[in-house]
Amino acid sequence: MKLKRHSKIVELIGKHDIETQEELADRLQEAGFRVTQATVSRDIRELKLTKVQGENGRQRYVVMQHPSSFSDKYIRILRDGYLSMDMAQNILVIKTVSGMAMAVAAALDAMHFYEIVGCIAGDDTIMCAVRSVDDTIVVMDKIRKMVTEQKQ
Repeated sequence: MKLKRHSKIVELIGKHDIETQEELADRLQEAGFRVTQATVSRDIRELKLTKVQGENGRQRYVVMQHPSSFSDKYIRILRDGYLSMDMAQNILVIKTVSGMAMAVAAALDAMHFYEIVGCIAGDDTIMCAVRSVDDTIVVMDKIRKMVTEQKQ
């Protein structure tokens, strides 16, 4: 049942601009799936769905590219240079190995995260302007996953 539901979710977000978990749950119920908000939330995490800006300027769910789909070069640069990160509202501050900030910032720019508006790099520190506080948390999670998946 879960596999069928996941397939239906991917189909629905491919056909419709679905903006919220509630809208996705409604569409699933219309398709005959009995789901709760908690189930939909879990499915979104398991399918690695993320929100992107649609043509109408509103956000919609899409299947997130798996970090391995990014060029291995960019992931390697991120992994090799990354030391830590912290946030100050919608500014993400990334600490890198000395001399690696520009390379890591360029790698982040090349990954085209919707949430990141732009990066400024010094010698060992990057400041990323992020669209919102919530988006900053999303980006931190994405980076954390990329760095830890590569180290395992």
